[in-house]
Order: sequence, then C-alpha cells, then structure tokens
Amino acid sequence: MTEQHQHYFTADPNAVSEPRLLTVELPDLTLKLTTDAGVFSPKQLDPGTRVLLENAPAPTVDGHLLDVGCGYGPIALTLAKRYPGRKITGVDVNTRSLELARANAKAAGLDTITCLLPEEVPADARFAAIYSNPPIRIGKQALHELLLHWLDRLLPDGVAYLVVQKNLGSDSLAKWLTEQGHSTRRIATDKGYRVLAARPKA
Repeated sequence: MTEQHQHYFTADPNAVSEPRLLTVELPDLTLKLTTDAGVFSPKQLDPGTRVLLENAPAPTVDGHLLDVGCGYGPIALTLAKRYPGRKITGVDVNTRSLELARANAKAAGLDTITCLLPEEVPADARFAAIYSNPPIRIGKQALHELLLHWLDRLLPDGVAYLVVQKNLGSDSLAKWLTEQGHSTRRIATDKGYRVLAARPKA
C-alpha cells in the first residue's frame, strides 16, 4: 500500500511525519492535542467524534471506561477530564496513534489514561462504558467482529456509546446489534450522525 493510500487503521503507517498542534474546543473544556500524518482526522477533530463528545451521557455505573479506536486521544482525554476518578483505556491498532495519545495524555497531566494495542488489554478487563467513533471503513465483517468483541467486555449494567454517520449505515448497524442480543437505541442525531447506546447481552 502506498503512503498516500494508507488508512488510519494501518498498524504501522509509513506516511511522512507531519506533526501539528490541534486545539479542540468543547462546551465544557479545551484540549491541546498533537496530531500527525497517518492517523485518523489529523487536521481537525472529526465531526462524528465531536457529535459523540457533545451528546453522549456520563457513565451510569462505577468502573473503568474504554475508548475503542482512540486515535491521538480526543475521546480518552475528554473522558479523563470529565470523570477524573475513572481509569481510561484507549485502544488502537495504529502504533503512531497510540504514541500520540500517550504523549497528549502526559502533556495534559492526565495519568488515568492507558493506551494499548487491542491484544494488550487484559482478558479479564471489564468496562462500565465504551465511547467510540468506530472505524466503519474497515468493512462490515471486520467492524461487526470488533464491536462484538468489545461489547462483550461491558459490565452487566454498562453501555457502549457509538457514533455512526447516518449515510454509512447507523440505523442498520443498530438493528444488527439488537439482533445479536445487544439492545441498541438511538439517543441523539446531529449533523448527519447518530449516537447509539448499546447494552450488553441479557
């Protein structure tokens, strides 16, 4: 795969490094994040991620939080700032993204964030809530496998909050998750995105 055609879900992107500082302003906080080429949405906060962060509610049960597809860290850092008593795990397959997320957490003085490859997450780890802008473009089968894997890590009363573009199949994904036993409903719609809340299997 050539540099210009690499995806953000490439494990070890060889795109020429072009670090930049990004300021993310949300209604309740501001983040200074370093981004780089070869990661997801390096030039601006992805609109879907913004919709998720502006609409997803606080976790309703005690426990650790999970950011699936953490990129350079906007979701994980926002969670750490909003819920300082919580441990946050960010997972991504992109090693450059993980390095950036770790550096951004350190620069922000947030020591509750751990950024890992998926296979590095302990098998017995369970989470009170998942917040994710999932990588839709990896393909339907891979996406389904990814979501089912992490939804199985929810605590019994936990919730996964997912943001998906309407025209990329948010409604059909919600239906499919419900069919798999993960009761899923839409809790917000904004700028062409749906925020979905998915429950563990009964």
